[in-house]
Amino acid sequence: QVQLVESGGGLVQAGGSLRLSCAASGRTFSSYNMGWFRQAPGKEREFVASLEWSGKRTYYADSVKGRFTISRDNAKNTAYLQMNSLKPEDTAVYYCAAGSMGTMPQGYVYWGQGTQVTVSS
Repeated sequence: QVQLVESGGGLVQAGGSLRLSCAASGRTFSSYNMGWFRQAPGKEREFVASLEWSGKRTYYADSVKGRFTISRDNAKNTAYLQMNSLKPEDTAVYYCAAGSMGTMPQGYVYWGQGTQVTVSS
């Protein structure tokens, strides 16, 4: 069992940066692939980025490639999403998840409660 808690969201101007954290409980965190998803009002939850359990392989949605970086510190049981050059269309609730490396939410077993990111123009 893994419990996930996101933090680091907030209000930022376009072009700014935020770093989201996902703190995990449980001794098996390091064995899970991690993912970040987001959901804007009225839209489906969409894939943002994923990271293999070892931290060596990553995958990004085209919309965030080159601007966002996913990482993890297994010693701290924490995953991160560094978001740079933010745009108003990045506004959403961001969720971290543990499970698959895939891009579909159904592949992930554990989810955090989400953290709001709002980017003003």
